[in-house]
Amino acid sequence: MQTPPDLFDRSLLALRRARAVGFGDKGNFLHLEVADQVSERLQEVNKTFRDAAVVGPKAGLWIETIGFPGFSPAADQETLNLAESSLDLVIHGMALHWANDPVGQLVQMRRALKPDGLMLAVMFGGQTLHELRTALAEAEAEIEGGLSPRIAPMGEIRDLGGLIQRAGLALPVADSVKLNVTYQTPLHLMQDLRAMGETNVMYARRKVPMRRKTLLRAMEIYSENYTGPDGRINATFEIVFLTGWAPSETQQKPLRPGSAKARLADALGIPEINAGEKAKR
Repeated sequence: MQTPPDLFDRSLLALRRARAVGFGDKGNFLHLEVADQVSERLQEVNKTFRDAAVVGPKAGLWIETIGFPGFSPAADQETLNLAESSLDLVIHGMALHWANDPVGQLVQMRRALKPDGLMLAVMFGGQTLHELRTALAEAEAEIEGGLSPRIAPMGEIRDLGGLIQRAGLALPVADSVKLNVTYQTPLHLMQDLRAMGETNVMYARRKVPMRRKTLLRAMEIYSENYTGPDGRINATFEIVFLTGWAPSETQQKPLRPGSAKARLADALGIPEINAGEKAKR
């Protein structure tokens, strides 16, 4: 079977991230917020994690924010530097949306876990920057008579949830939160995306700068449609959390159909009606 071509230029992504370092802490606010949420989730898990790793471009920041002992950083390269069956916990911190093979990344994380180890991957979801995506598309269609991929596609939560099971992880859970951020202008949002290292690195992107007329029209459309009462524009970041466990014999298993020892009707205190009786009513 032919392997599909890569969607993202990982070499360019590395250059964009290197450029983002020059912005200092300006591009850290989303990572700090999400890492703090991950820390709260881990505190709710009734398990002690002794050997853990964080994968991502800002792994050190995540480790400092979460504050658990025993963490080690790992780069989010295509082949993760994680030893097999060596970890109780592995976190993929806001980088999986740039993976050309996200299932492969999850599989590598599963293999790095000890039995009953926890995998938690955090990434941008499909509603991220929908305002900017719409404004750019409308402006380009109006000014240039066509469309080009200006913002990388991001998965919907239902599709992303299926990746956990495909990777062979048990007890899969996928959920999301939306973070609404306001900016003085759309240009300030674009500057923040550069500071985050989250600008377009798709192979299919247009290799020439956007026309000034198209950019100005996109800014107008954005401001006309997504400005709040305070005069600032709104930007949505959907954060998807994917959670799964390395299979273990000690984990809870679903009961076999028909193995229940009590009737639901008895538990609810109501008379039981079989299908035939219900049909006659």
